[in-house]
Amino acid sequence: MNTITPFNFDGNAVRTINNEGDIWFAMPDVSKSLNLSNSTVSVRALDDDEVTKFNLGGLSGNTNFISEPGLYKLIGASRKPEAKRFNRWVTHEVLPSIRKDGAYLTAQTASDWLNNPDVMIDVLQRYKREIKENQRLHDLNQKMKPKADYTDTMLANPGLETTSMIAKNYGYSAVSFNRLLHELGIQYKQGQTWLLYSQYQNKGYTHIEVYGYQYGSSRKQIRNVMKWTQRGVKFLYDFLKQHDILPMVEQLSF
Repeated sequence: MNTITPFNFDGNAVRTINNEGDIWFAMPDVSKSLNLSNSTVSVRALDDDEVTKFNLGGLSGNTNFISEPGLYKLIGASRKPEAKRFNRWVTHEVLPSIRKDGAYLTAQTASDWLNNPDVMIDVLQRYKREIKENQRLHDLNQKMKPKADYTDTMLANPGLETTSMIAKNYGYSAVSFNRLLHELGIQYKQGQTWLLYSQYQNKGYTHIEVYGYQYGSSRKQIRNVMKWTQRGVKFLYDFLKQHDILPMVEQLSF
């Protein structure tokens, strides 16, 4: 059921209908408030999805209603002083009130509620659905927050990451994680160094760093160590996710 909610602008009644969360304005009332000379021409300037008809019954019958975007389009095209005041009034008073309470509570609306409890029940039911939807979005946001934390920290790190550090985030040891990447066809071992297979090389995923080390009095040795760039960490994240392997922080969110 579409409930008509009237409000008053400079002595002109403007009727609105909240249809499944979309607010529609009676075109004859808007035309009068904006002092438009030809409402038919104004309606033709709107897109098809910005105009609809609601049956108001009685002598009014099927009446043109315009959407919120359609209203803004008409206001923007008007050069009359009423347009600026009307725009501010709608955006600062009417719409916030409708979205907060489900209705613009004028004296007439309050009287309608008292004389017709079904109208009030309809508003309260819509308000209940809105609360339920807000809670659903809040729960979803909390569920996704660990993922956002991971991508904001690890994936946004401009430095290089060792395989050991990435492995720890997935709950693996460095040895088992390297073995996993090998089994998945990402890397192979040459000597003491892990290298990417050819299809993943030259994509900016890794960087080889050279380390010098020495045991006791032995000769100084050189060792190559592969580290992962930001792009490489993102590649691993997307690749492993396709195999249902997630970082520990995301595993805890399910």
